[in-house]
Amino acid sequence: MDLLDELRTLIIRHAAGQRGHSRHVIDGVQVSKLDEPTEPTAGVAEPSVAIVASGIKRTTLNGVAYEYRAGQFLVASLDLPVIGQALKASREEPFAVVSLRLDPVEIAPLLLEAPARPPQYGGLVVSDATTDLLDPVVRLLRIADRPDDVRVLAPGIRREILWRLLTGEQGALVRQIGLADGMLAHISTAIRWIRTHHNEPLLVADLAELAGMSPSTFHRHFRAATSMTPIQFQKEIRLQQARVLLRTQALTAAEVAYQIGYTSPAHFTRAYRKAFGVTPGEDRTRG
Repeated sequence: MDLLDELRTLIIRHAAGQRGHSRHVIDGVQVSKLDEPTEPTAGVAEPSVAIVASGIKRTTLNGVAYEYRAGQFLVASLDLPVIGQALKASREEPFAVVSLRLDPVEIAPLLLEAPARPPQYGGLVVSDATTDLLDPVVRLLRIADRPDDVRVLAPGIRREILWRLLTGEQGALVRQIGLADGMLAHISTAIRWIRTHHNEPLLVADLAELAGMSPSTFHRHFRAATSMTPIQFQKEIRLQQARVLLRTQALTAAEVAYQIGYTSPAHFTRAYRKAFGVTPGEDRTRG
């Protein structure tokens, strides 16, 4: 059995019987299995690497689609509002993926050992998974249901995975995640503020000051990292929160609009239809 086949087998075994076919097997490590394609679903991608063992997934950021399939991985460098969809999945060939959180605290100690590279910025990137990367990922899942092995061995295996990412094709981007004073760290600070205060007025100058940059520099770097302006990013976060509220609370569209920061329900409805293809009322019925 080659590494990709074994990875697929391990993901399916660990995810079996789980509600939603997804399970956190180790802190910061999640496996997921789907037996059929899904509809596009909005969510927030956190800094992570997702390695596909079988099937195909599409993740869309600000209208740009990133497709990745068996033997490929996606790196998300920031908290980003995305739309995810499993394109190819069946009982015979399920969509199987393992995701690992990319923690700056874990990456930082490796930076002095990793080769220096020119800075690379981007919200999402797709690459082919090498044998050197797949091998420690498979070893990590082999021990995931053995607590003593996880306690003793998992930290070293995780370190190896991070090292393979740092020294691989996307090493320059992963390096930026670990830099405490790097551009992505400053943009992350602004993103956290937007997510926490999405219903408040946004002033780019205030965000730039929070990130320690001039407004023009901040705007340029924010767009390079997220493919969106700060205003567009806030709009995406607001609309995703609106969708959650509509499907989980007994609120009218107007009440949701005001709660997420829109002053005009009509403006909210137009933005919602453009983002999701349906009106708020139609979406509530679907949910």
